[in-house]
Amino acid sequence: MEFNQFLTSYLPDPGYGGKRHFDDLVEQALLAEQLGFRAVSLPEHHLINLLLMPSPLQMAVKIAALTRHVELVTAVAVLPLRDMRVFAGEVAQADILCDGRLVLGVGRGAFAYEMARLGAPIETSRERFDESLDVLKALLEHEEVSWSGEYYNFEPLTIMPRPMRPIPMMIAAMKPESIYHSAKRGFHIQTTALQSTLESMLTLTDAFRAAKQDMGDAGRHLRLAMQRVTYAARDEADAKAKLQSAYEYYKRFDNVFTGPGEVSHGCIAPLPRKQSMEELGRNLLICPASEMVDRLGVYQDAGIDELILSSGMGQSQQESLEAMERFATEVLPHFCTRTAPQPIALGRVG
Repeated sequence: MEFNQFLTSYLPDPGYGGKRHFDDLVEQALLAEQLGFRAVSLPEHHLINLLLMPSPLQMAVKIAALTRHVELVTAVAVLPLRDMRVFAGEVAQADILCDGRLVLGVGRGAFAYEMARLGAPIETSRERFDESLDVLKALLEHEEVSWSGEYYNFEPLTIMPRPMRPIPMMIAAMKPESIYHSAKRGFHIQTTALQSTLESMLTLTDAFRAAKQDMGDAGRHLRLAMQRVTYAARDEADAKAKLQSAYEYYKRFDNVFTGPGEVSHGCIAPLPRKQSMEELGRNLLICPASEMVDRLGVYQDAGIDELILSSGMGQSQQESLEAMERFATEVLPHFCTRTAPQPIALGRVG
């Protein structure tokens, strides 16, 4: 099992400023490469202060210019918000500028609040996504593509520049049936159980394994990436404090994911949660490093190829960097064959 640092991009205080915020995310990405992480993942969300990243491709290019090895994964690019005739060229250009390190994760969108305000209602996003995905694949893989569908109708065209290689794609899916059918189509999978139980997570991994088994050799290369809130705490007191932060984070996440979407001036309102903090603590991976090694064994045994660590819960940048180093030095060597990193000096880039 390998590891991927998710740039959670949570901005609880807009007064912190976009410049400082995105500088912090770039610094986390650089540290992830130094510490031996396989990849960094970049979200896409608009109009809100949680998972805030209007252009993951721009961020990927920025990070690629400052790194040498780490993969840059969109998690995920929201296809219904875009015209695939433009987006396909942007993807090809971004992969070139990333020196062939881009992994294109795509999805249909998750928050009704932003989808409605950007003209792609969540109620029709499944159909839009399915056709957009087919158009995107055709444009990246073939020349002189024409289309006649429900959302796209165009005469033959060729996107330029042409891709320098087949760009790996991952589908974001959160239901077992979606995971199974997407994998059967030959796509790598990104998924998450969010704040749900370990048992819920295992239904997702079981669906992926079933698809691979049914595909035989044709599915042997497929990878499953699982996102989970993961924070290597200093001690039990630190773990307790970060669990409280995670609970506050999910008050806002639930608001736009399954709730009414109460947002003011870009800031999501915290709403009461039915899930207790104790249950949330059992489901998330917020604990000292020694405990995390044991808890992650279940994830490895479930066949997860890559764990995406989402750890931005509103803590300081220094705390984030220190937690990444604790994870890399005390946890990662138990699961990854790469050489264990040596502790490095922490500090801001530049």
